[in-house]
Amino acid sequence: MAERKMTMREALNLALEQALARDERVFLLGEDIADASGGGILGVTAGLSTKYGDDRVVDTPISEAAIMGAAIGAALDGRRPVAEIMMMDFIGIAMDQLVNHAAKMRFMTAGRTTSPITVRAAVLSGMGTGATHSQSLEGWFMGLPGIKVVMPSSPADAKGLLTTAIFDDDPVLFLEPVKLLGTRGMVPVEEYSIPFGQANIVRAGTDVTIITYGWGVPQSLTAAAELEAEGISVEVVDLRTLLPLDTPTMVDSVSRTRRAVVVTTSVRFGGPSAEIAATLTENLFDELEVPVTRVGAQFTPVPSSPVLEAAHFPDPQRIADAVRRTVGTRAKAGD
Repeated sequence: MAERKMTMREALNLALEQALARDERVFLLGEDIADASGGGILGVTAGLSTKYGDDRVVDTPISEAAIMGAAIGAALDGRRPVAEIMMMDFIGIAMDQLVNHAAKMRFMTAGRTTSPITVRAAVLSGMGTGATHSQSLEGWFMGLPGIKVVMPSSPADAKGLLTTAIFDDDPVLFLEPVKLLGTRGMVPVEEYSIPFGQANIVRAGTDVTIITYGWGVPQSLTAAAELEAEGISVEVVDLRTLLPLDTPTMVDSVSRTRRAVVVTTSVRFGGPSAEIAATLTENLFDELEVPVTRVGAQFTPVPSSPVLEAAHFPDPQRIADAVRRTVGTRAKAGD
């Protein structure tokens, strides 16, 4: 399959374009996504309304509730809507429609009706946008049966996972880390998909496993490279999807290294890392050399100050220090 280097932004745009070309039931809706409005505030939908028309790339009023309600209605009518919530922080305005209708449609109709909706939302963590525009809220949806949660870390994964999301018959929350939209990588040019629930081991190692996703992946790889110089071999697992969660890959990796550090840009307390750590502990209690370590965002609103924001979210240094503590605890035990 032919490949070319592109940014994550370009890879997402290409996935949307190919989905629109493949299936006339696919359409996009959201605030300012048409070319007349700038092609999306982050440029992900640029050029698509010019090519496919304003009836398939639909600019909406500033109303997340209306966007989600329209998407559900269209899905019930046999369409495959891709609804953009401009920033993840605004998704609370659409929670009733998403939580009590889209996510439960299959269950409440005994499978006769589904909601093939993809909800795209930008995650601006680490971009200096303050308390109401910088949150990573994926943990809210990990506790919601009936919806799938995806956050890619590379351009190639972004394209393949978004294609899978659009053609899934149930609602998918597709989270786009804005920190990574400009990152570049080789991406297949033709349409392709990546199955949900299949984590990717992006770095092999023997001493400790870091489990992460999204923006946490490049941060963890940076930490792993630093630790390699100290003789610590780190395996990095990119979950890619939080629902479904690839428990077998996590467990297999940690059963080999016997140590785990979970890294998320969501809050540490009550966040995704808690569920992941609990899952590992339940499966590997007798094999773990030390308790699972978690590195996450501080349990505070996100500061606007760049200095305080940098301290709020994980960084390679905090991740590396957590790994050192994990490995060091083992050494003190005399093993």
